Parts: sequence; structure tokens; C-alpha cells
Amino acid sequence: MYPARFDYDAPTSLAEAIAILDRCGGEAKILAGGQSLIPMLKLRFASPERIVDINAIPGLDYHRLDADGTLRIGALCRHEDLEFSTIIGTSHPTLAAAAALVADPIVRTRGTFVGSVCHADPQGDWAATMIALGGRIVAQGPNGRREIDMRDFVLGPFANALAYNEIAIEAVIPPAKGTARGDYLKLERRVGDFATASVAVALDMDGATVTRAGCALAGVGGQTIDANEAISVLVGKTLTDESIAAAAEAVAAVAQPRTDHRGSSDYKRHIVKTFVTRILARIASAEQKAA
Repeated sequence: MYPARFDYDAPTSLAEAIAILDRCGGEAKILAGGQSLIPMLKLRFASPERIVDINAIPGLDYHRLDADGTLRIGALCRHEDLEFSTIIGTSHPTLAAAAALVADPIVRTRGTFVGSVCHADPQGDWAATMIALGGRIVAQGPNGRREIDMRDFVLGPFANALAYNEIAIEAVIPPAKGTARGDYLKLERRVGDFATASVAVALDMDGATVTRAGCALAGVGGQTIDANEAISVLVGKTLTDESIAAAAEAVAAVAQPRTDHRGSSDYKRHIVKTFVTRILARIASAEQKAA
């Protein structure tokens, strides 16, 4: 199937891009990497009157750490930029673990981190990591900039909190308070497939004690599932067999899987529990070796 006809703009500044969106009154779509938008156009799940290509806007293709450890990821930072990053490997283990599991190498070459988060696919990888890490999105529109907490950003399947005349220009992830620990595990039928179930876990630790715990799930509900409250049972504790089991049970309980061709709801919930247990056990083992 071919896309419906649309007009095309390639602005060279954010101000120009925002002005175009504002004039279109909600009938325009942003093109960054296009790895989600183009398939939707071809299937006519989306039929915007205008495409606004932001790839000619300078200064958006970055990821960097501020002096305080805050990670900033620009709107044109590609998946592969993070996959091969020398920055996030030690500072953000949850992101580093997810980077090589996003889609396939072809998609990772062109697709963008921020675009993927904005797409809000219930099976998407990056939105789950952002929720687990307590991240936020910086949006810019006609009235200036605002920051949106990731827990408020994903409104539902393929729905986010951006206004029609706003552009998500940056993802922001706060620094860890202590030592950052975490991982991302994903069950897929084959390389590049959507997640049957995936789990993002991010911990801040003071020695062997958990001072902050974050978790989010993909593929096991109608949208990315915020499991931060469930895994908070770990805060103030060390990672023992008992605390790990309690956290895994709590997280699995907030999953909302449905039986489909990928597996039964019970199977998917079991995968969530197994993945949480596996991630936390790995972290506990690493802490014991470092002690």
C-alpha cells in the first residue's frame, strides 16, 4: 500500500518547524528517523497533510553528560549512537543493555531515541528504560519549553502528552544518587522482533543497600507499564534471595498481559517474574564480588 499524498517541509530551525506545526493545527507529523512513521504512512494508519522533516535542524544529534551526571539525549540522536556510546556504558547500564536490543541494525542506524519514546509503542524498549530511570522529555512549542515526566508522558498506546505544535527536543535522565546498577532483558521470537515481554530495571545503590529502585515493562499491557511503585519494596534493603523474590512477585503482579500468538498471559507474567529475578540476582552477585 502507498501512503496518502502529503506536503513536505524540511525546516532548518526549531522556530521554523514549530511555526509550521502551529499553522497546520494538528494535521502535521514530525519526521526524525522515520522508522515508525514511514510504516504507519504506508499502512495508512497515519495520513497527515504535511510531514515536517527535522533532520536539517542543527544541534539535535547529541548525547552528553552534564557536570552533575545528568544525561541529555537530543532529538536526532540515533539508536546506534547509544549502542556504541562510550558515555552510557558505565554511567547508565540499563540504557546500555537495551541499546543493542532495539529492533535490528538497519533500524538502529536511522531511528532515534526520542522518536521511539514519542511513538509510545506498548512494546517499545526506550520508553520502558526512561520510566525506570525517572527520565523526562523536554518539549518546545510556541510558548517556550516545558519538561514532562515520563510517568506522565505516555498516555496510552501510541499516545503521548505533546501538544500538536510541540516538538520533543530532548530526553533528560537524572544522575544516580550513588552507584548506578541495572539491566534490560527482552524476550523476542527472533532478532528485531517486538517484545513478547521485556523488563527494565534501574537501581541506585549505596554500597549494598538500594536507595532508589525503578522498573518498567513492555509487551505485557496496552501501554508501557510503570512498575516503579512495585519494585520500591527494595528501597532501604540489600539484595537477598528474600528481597529479590518479593520484588519479582510485586512487579509481576502489575503486568497486564493478554494471551495471543506470542504466548499465554500466565506465560508472559512468568517471564516478567523471571527477568526481574535474573536482573536483581546478577546485580547482587556483582556487588558480592566487588565487596
